[in-house]
Amino acid sequence: MAEKRDYYEVLGVERNADADTIKKAYRKAAIKYHPDKNPGDKEAEEKFKEAAEAYDVLSNEEKRAHYDRFGHAGMGGAAGGGGFGGFSGGFSMEDIFEQFGDIFGGAFGGGFSGGRSRGRSQRVNRGSDIRVTVRLTLQEISEGVTKKLKINKTVACDKCGGSGAKSASSYATCSQCNGSGYVVTVQNSFFGRMQTQSVCPTCGGSGRVITEKCDKCGGDGTERGSEIVEVKIPSGVAEGMALTVRGKGNAARNGGQNGDLLVVIEEEHNPQLVRDGNDLVHQLNITVTTAILGGEVEVPTIDGRARIKIAPGTHAGKILRLRGKGLPDVNGYGRGDITVIVDVTIPDELTKEERRLVEELSEQPHFKRAAEPEEQNILERMKSFFRG
Repeated sequence: MAEKRDYYEVLGVERNADADTIKKAYRKAAIKYHPDKNPGDKEAEEKFKEAAEAYDVLSNEEKRAHYDRFGHAGMGGAAGGGGFGGFSGGFSMEDIFEQFGDIFGGAFGGGFSGGRSRGRSQRVNRGSDIRVTVRLTLQEISEGVTKKLKINKTVACDKCGGSGAKSASSYATCSQCNGSGYVVTVQNSFFGRMQTQSVCPTCGGSGRVITEKCDKCGGDGTERGSEIVEVKIPSGVAEGMALTVRGKGNAARNGGQNGDLLVVIEEEHNPQLVRDGNDLVHQLNITVTTAILGGEVEVPTIDGRARIKIAPGTHAGKILRLRGKGLPDVNGYGRGDITVIVDVTIPDELTKEERRLVEELSEQPHFKRAAEPEEQNILERMKSFFRG
C-alpha cells in the first residue's frame, strides 16, 4: 500500500497557510482533477479524492491541529465507532461532490457517473454535532477507559419514527421531481455546457412530500430527549484532543442523517505529577542529611508509589528517571518516563543545639569551600585585566 502524502504537500501550501489560502489551493486542484474534465482517468480521480481528503482535514481547525501533532497516524484511531478527525474509512465520491458543491456554489453538483447523486440526495438533512468535555485522571489516560455519557439532544420522534408523517400513507409523490429526488439543470461553465444533478428543493431528495403531518412533532420528525452513549477512549490521549463518535449527535429532520458527538479530552490536575508530552515530572524534596548521606525515598507514580535510591552527595537540581513509568503514546510508540527533579530542603529555623552542630560541621574539611584560593586568584587576575 502506497504511503500517504503529506496533506500540505497535496494542496501545495505551507504549513502555516491560512484558511483562505488552503481553500484557494483546493479549488485549483479540484478543477484540475475533476472527473468531468478527465473522463476515464483513474489517476486524476485518485488525485481528486486525495485533494478532497487533504482539504477536509486542513479546513477544520480541530482536525488540522491533531494532524499537525500526530500526522496521518493520529487521524484514524477508532473511538466508539468514530475516529480522531479524518475520514474513518467512509469518504465517498458523493461526499466529495457535496463538499465540492459547497465551495463552488453548486456549479458542479453530483453529475458524476450518472445518477450517483440520487444516493446522496436521501441524506441531505443532517443533524447538528454535539460537543461534550470529559475529564480524565492520569490513571485513566494511562490505561484507557470506557465512559458512559448521558447526552441531552434531539432524537427521532417516537410516534412517527422520525419521518414526520402521521402514517405510512400520509405521502404523495413530489410533483417537482416526479419522485426521483433530484432535478437536472443545464448550465454553461468554463468547462463548457454541463448537466448538473441537484437535490430537489421541494422534497429534500426523498421523492415524496408529506400530506398529513405527525401530530406529536408537527412534521419535523424530531423531539427533545436523551441517550446514554458509551465512548471508548484509548490510552495516551492528551488535553484538547477530540474523539468523534459518528451518528450520536442531534437527530435530523424527517429521518435524515444524525450529527456526530465530539468528545473533547480534559486532564484533571495532579498536584504531584505534571505532564510533559508522554513524560511526567515530579519535584522531589529531600533533607540536607539525605542529600549528604544518601538513602531511599518514595516518589509518586501513576498507579501508586515507588522507592528510589538517593546517592550520597546529591545536589539540588539532580535529575533522576524512572524509565517507562510515564504515559503511553496515543499511537502506540512506547511509553514516556517519570522525571524526578531533586530539591534540597533547607530548614528555616534551628535550635541552639542544631546550630552548634552545624557550626562544628562547617569547620570540618569537607564542609569548607576548597575552591576559595583558586577563586581568589581568578578574581585578582580579572581586576588586573580591567586595570590594564
